[in-house]
Amino acid sequence: MFGAVGRETGHIRLDVTPNSRRIDLEPAVLATTQADATVNTDEWGAYNHLSEQGRHHVRVCHTPGHRVWATDLDGDGVNEVHTNTMEGIWTGLRNFLRPFRGVNKLYLKQYCRVFQWTHNIKTATTTFLRLLLGITQLNT
Repeated sequence: MFGAVGRETGHIRLDVTPNSRRIDLEPAVLATTQADATVNTDEWGAYNHLSEQGRHHVRVCHTPGHRVWATDLDGDGVNEVHTNTMEGIWTGLRNFLRPFRGVNKLYLKQYCRVFQWTHNIKTATTTFLRLLLGITQLNT
């Protein structure tokens, strides 16, 4: 699976990939991010060539012996390089899927899209509620 979260907007993008190899993950990252984006990842090797594709790539190393969860690159006291936000999203997805007691792989992408949609909805406007309920005309 692939996931991305916007630092400013908080919007997420989730996708089901066949596996976690570079050939599957790199196109998903490139399609989801802008050319000048900074991409924070863990040390997974499939991400090693993102800088060659025009992305600023920074990583944190979670492997035993290093156990770095966040890094302050510019020395301002803020650990701006981390994957904690995305890891929290994965926890939210897992909790969303838990009541279903297992999801068929054929439908996993659809469940991810519903979770993504509900996460990205920030306000329930009147127009949104009308669309959701199928109300096309107002009773006056």
